[in-house]
Amino acid sequence: MTDSVILELRDIEKYFPGSPSAVLSQVDLALASGEILSLLGPSGCGKTTLLRIIAGFETPSQGNILLNGQSVVHLPPEKRGVGMVFQDYALFPHLTVAKNLEFGLKGAWKKAWGKQESLGDRVKTVLALVGLAGYESRYPHELSGGQQQRIALARALAPAPFLVLLDEPMSNLDVQVRLRLRQELRDILKRAGTSAIFVTHDQEEALSMADKVAVMDHGKVQQVDRPEEIYQHPATRFVADFVTQANFLSARFQERGTWETDLGPVWVDPKWVDVQTPEKGATGELMVRQEDLILRPHDQGAAVVCDRQFLGREHRYSVQLESGAVLLVRSPAALSLERGQRVHLELVGEQKVFVGSEARRILNPGVVPTLQAPGA
Repeated sequence: MTDSVILELRDIEKYFPGSPSAVLSQVDLALASGEILSLLGPSGCGKTTLLRIIAGFETPSQGNILLNGQSVVHLPPEKRGVGMVFQDYALFPHLTVAKNLEFGLKGAWKKAWGKQESLGDRVKTVLALVGLAGYESRYPHELSGGQQQRIALARALAPAPFLVLLDEPMSNLDVQVRLRLRQELRDILKRAGTSAIFVTHDQEEALSMADKVAVMDHGKVQQVDRPEEIYQHPATRFVADFVTQANFLSARFQERGTWETDLGPVWVDPKWVDVQTPEKGATGELMVRQEDLILRPHDQGAAVVCDRQFLGREHRYSVQLESGAVLLVRSPAALSLERGQRVHLELVGEQKVFVGSEARRILNPGVVPTLQAPGA
């Protein structure tokens, strides 16, 4: 991957007729050459509309789109040098795999390759790239869902576009195929050296496939960063909730960096606080990831296991505190606790405190000592 920018979105806004509110508002994004970006967010957040604007199927109400340094905001889709993989693959059922790929190449291949590579050779090249060499004469109905997905990707890659866009590329596949295909799609895109943007509402899919993730909510980009940073250091309360699916506990600031919570006092080093030091009594929310709580069975424990779900490699427990608050905790499968069993809770790792639900400001993470539940 190089540092050159292949795509820039500048102040993109979109209004639909009859709608008083913007579907997209002040969207600014940049995509480096060879980079894979995920647009992640709940249904209705604007991610598919943004993808369609990049492709040229929708026109922004405001803003500019630069592809490879050139403005394409007024160009039709076929002149943008963008490949598209649709949610339903959009393969022609009456055409063979080879004919499906040739359809996307006609009018484009000569411009891209001149006489150095024939249509037939290009078809073989991209089929080999997606691991389906020899499938030229098959029809779409003779392929599995995962194979159809890879043919759709091959068709998008065949004209050597600047950028490939994928709209919920695995939503029609069963869980096992999706898990396998995640890595396959990423490998194919990396081998092709193609920049890509894909839309998903699946947090695990976005974090595992993308080089960067843009989390969207109500038409705005809440945060853009590497998957690790998105997960470990969410910038807003929404990102923390949607991506990490963490627990949130009411917190009240005491003094010297200490916040009082249902887990007892939690200390956040003031040097990590990037807003003005809160006054005593200021309220916020402590974010606690499910994996950052350690359960230890103890007859005198201050928390009680109220439910357990077996997830294969781990259990997810619902644990009720003395205050009545219920926390979700992920623990290794080797630890087997029963409903009604009393436990101690230990808090580990870096936590965050969010202050001001409207402004959605944050306090940066500090080092949190190991704690026991109150009364333990």
